[in-house]
Amino acid sequence: MCNLYSSYTTQEAMRWAFEVSRDSAGNVPPLPAIFPDQMAPVVRMVDGERELIRMRWGFPPPPKVGTQPVTNVRNVSSPFWRAWLKQQYRCLVPLTSFSEYNDTKPRKTPVWFALNKDRPLAAFAGIWRPWTGVRGTKAEPVEGEHLLYSFLTSEPNEVVGLIHPKAMPVILTTPEEYDVWLTAPVDDALKLQRPVPGDMLEIVAQGARSDQPEEGQTAAGSHA
Repeated sequence: MCNLYSSYTTQEAMRWAFEVSRDSAGNVPPLPAIFPDQMAPVVRMVDGERELIRMRWGFPPPPKVGTQPVTNVRNVSSPFWRAWLKQQYRCLVPLTSFSEYNDTKPRKTPVWFALNKDRPLAAFAGIWRPWTGVRGTKAEPVEGEHLLYSFLTSEPNEVVGLIHPKAMPVILTTPEEYDVWLTAPVDDALKLQRPVPGDMLEIVAQGARSDQPEEGQTAAGSHA
C-alpha cells in the first residue's frame, strides 16, 4: 500500500505536463514527502478545463470499515467506489516518485520507485470528492468542508513486487492516458487499472522518508 510519495517539481512543470488551463492551487512548493492527510496538488476537470488545485489525501472509508482515511483503492467493483469513479470525480495526482516499505529489521526501510533517476513527472489515477467533517491531527484538527482524494492500485509489476507483493499504484505516463482517465466512460477508463511495465520503473533511492532528484535535476515533464 502506497502511503508515501513525492511530487518534487515546479508548479509550472505541472501546468505544462498536464495541460492545465486553470490554476487554483496557490503557491505549491516542491514536495519531497507526501503522507496521508496532507494537502497536495491534484488535477481535475471543471467546466471542460483542467484545474490544478490542492486537496487532502485520504477518502472517508466505506460504512463499517473503520475510521482511517482510505489512501489506495483496489476494489473498483464495490458500489461505494463505483459512485466515485464517474468522470466528474476522476483526477490526476502528480508524482515524481513513490515509496513502499521493505520489511527489514529492526525497522522497515522506505524504497523509492520512479520512472527513472531524473524523476520525470507522471500521475496516479486518482478520484476525488467533497466532504464535510474533521480532518488533520488531534493536535491540529481541521473542521469544515474538504476536498479529498485517493488513487487506484493494481497488482504489482516485477520491480515493485519484490518489495511489496500485494499491490502498486496505478501510474499514468502519457497525455493520451491522462485524457482517457479524465474524460472517458468509466469502463474505458478502468482499462488503465494495471501495473506499468517493469522496464518503465526503477528503484531510485532507499532509506530516507523523503525523495527528490539530485542537485541540479528537477522533474520538468511527463514520461512519454
